[in-house]
Amino acid sequence: MDNTQIIASELDLAKPIVMKVLSLFGEGNTVPFVARYRKEVTGGLDEVALRNIEERNIYLRELLERKETVTKTIVDQGKMSTELEKTIRDCLSKNELEEIYIPFKPKRRTRATIAREKGLESLALKILEMEDGFDPVSSATEGMSEFKEIESVEEALAGARDIISETISESSDHRSIVYKQMLEAGHYVSKVKKEYKEKNTKYNMYYDYRHTVDSISSHNMLGLRRAENEGVITFTIEVEDEEILAKLRNSIIGNRKNKSACIVSEAIDDSYNRLMKTSITSKVRLENKDKADEEAIDTFASNLHSLLLAPPSGGCPIVGIDPGFRTGCKIVALDNTGKLIDDAVIYPTEPRKDFEGSARILYNWFDKYNIELVAIGNGTGSRETDKFVHWALDQDVAKKFKGKIKIVIVNESGASIYSASEVAAREFPDKDITVRGAVSIARRLQDPLAELVKIDPKSIGVGQYQHDVQQKKLKKKLDDVVEDCVNYVGVDANTASKELLSYVAGISSSLAENIVSYRNQNGLFSNRKQFLKVSKLGPKAFEQCAGFMRIRDSVNLLDNSAVHPESYYIVDAIAKNLQKKPIEIIGHEELVETIDPHAFVSEKAGLPTITDILEELKKPGRDPRKQFVTAAFDDSINEIEDLKPEMVLEGIVTNVANFGAFVDIGVHQDGLVHISEVANKFVKEIKDHVSVGDIVKVKVLDIDVEMKRISLSMKQSEK
Repeated sequence: MDNTQIIASELDLAKPIVMKVLSLFGEGNTVPFVARYRKEVTGGLDEVALRNIEERNIYLRELLERKETVTKTIVDQGKMSTELEKTIRDCLSKNELEEIYIPFKPKRRTRATIAREKGLESLALKILEMEDGFDPVSSATEGMSEFKEIESVEEALAGARDIISETISESSDHRSIVYKQMLEAGHYVSKVKKEYKEKNTKYNMYYDYRHTVDSISSHNMLGLRRAENEGVITFTIEVEDEEILAKLRNSIIGNRKNKSACIVSEAIDDSYNRLMKTSITSKVRLENKDKADEEAIDTFASNLHSLLLAPPSGGCPIVGIDPGFRTGCKIVALDNTGKLIDDAVIYPTEPRKDFEGSARILYNWFDKYNIELVAIGNGTGSRETDKFVHWALDQDVAKKFKGKIKIVIVNESGASIYSASEVAAREFPDKDITVRGAVSIARRLQDPLAELVKIDPKSIGVGQYQHDVQQKKLKKKLDDVVEDCVNYVGVDANTASKELLSYVAGISSSLAENIVSYRNQNGLFSNRKQFLKVSKLGPKAFEQCAGFMRIRDSVNLLDNSAVHPESYYIVDAIAKNLQKKPIEIIGHEELVETIDPHAFVSEKAGLPTITDILEELKKPGRDPRKQFVTAAFDDSINEIEDLKPEMVLEGIVTNVANFGAFVDIGVHQDGLVHISEVANKFVKEIKDHVSVGDIVKVKVLDIDVEMKRISLSMKQSEK
């Protein structure tokens, strides 16, 4: 089978569809563009399916290259057979290919290598045949004159045994017996190192831990590895050795009971204990690690997707506050586009507790800049600062602001990373990093997607063991998520940062920089055609990016929509059919509802494209994200010490792991809703029930103040 047929079979897709998708990628088309604007060709495949095709094709190409290397090595050794050639050709896994290659892989000098050099291979093979009537001792005695540097029959038989041991250990059939038994009947067992026996660490649960190999969860596998890497525990796979040896003997020796069988039995023991057990233990551990990585990366990607698509607060002026104590609270004022217009420091918290002076500055800003939102970072001093702002708005002098200004506590994870970054320095070269941090807090409330793309996703705080998984795979997956989210929402070509633009389909980092430079030198874009005037932005890049870039004040209303310029003629045809101008149908939902999409299907544009265009005409440029809502923290609950069992509180989901969801309830320490407490029924996939950013009601189950652990339940809030 060729790669196309393999992918089609594995992903349960029609082969012609896979061929067309791979052809589109070969022509330089991006996943977001193909998913959105080539639905007729792909059969409407979404980004996930398209990436699966792309990734499997890359994997199979790499596998083919490795097969060619393996095949050449075996051919050069003169050991290729028709059967082996077919086995290699039909192999669809890199791991399986490496197992097949083991006997032929160039290796360092081993005990078996030395035995072969001494001329003992023929004796070893005869013993391994285990023919009745064959006497290994007699054969070794007769061959002494032909052996090199062999001084006794015992030494000859020992060398032959070494060759048999290695031969057995390199057999994929025999290795699979050990592998299968280890996988199905083995247990991961960990023990704490003696220097940590009397110490409490975050790895306490792994001090004396045991779990079946085939059902260990991803978080436990990653937790074991991290504890091992930090020198707290040792862990290995325990298995019944005698069961494995019995299966190997049954497979290799069977019912034979001759003199050769005794030597082969000894070789089996040696092969398993010296050559197979450690390597296959490592293989199983690595496979479990890869599986755990995959699950952890998928969980991270799901969380990041939810976080990036969190509802924006809308284009309104905002005050951002980075709370603090001794050094005060850094405050910034931003206009409705996120532009910094003022910054200052107030001291409403300990030790100064200057409520009146701090409130005067806020009142002045509220009035002067027509502020509608206050964003408070959820770090140290956040609840104290939140109390102060509420106090300020409760004063008689603040009556005119009542009901107009909303206060929101914002997750500030990664804000300090941003404030010290080159991106922040480029945006605010003359501002202190604390001011930059406050800006980031405010902007991530205004538009989470536009602000969070400036921060390395690993610093946003929604992952699970993100530093322990394969970093290359993690980066690729997270980059794909950011790209999909950015293109799903679309970007304002006149306000988007270089970082945001660089995730638009077809736009590289250098092209994004060129777009910003063009904007700075020539003013705002007035229509999409102007993109072609940007240095190095050619027709192909224009084709890929144009549909995802919005121009709010363009004369052509379609420039602020997801309708691609290549399809503007279709809108003209629809308008002409209705005897109206395009401007008279764009945004008029009832009128668009009367249009039959089938009437405009052609060879160039199929029903999916026409349907998408009509949907966009109803509400051009609409933001697909949910409506902005905020959680209401209980004012009487500020610290973990204020919590009591059975309390019911409102909170925000900050992170989702395979074992549960973490919820911010406003006490500087997230609580954990274990997967068993998410719903009143069995929950297999927590991601199907809760997402990052969800506002949930939780009941306090237990509080451990010393360990700063809060156990929560969502069951009580189910209707």
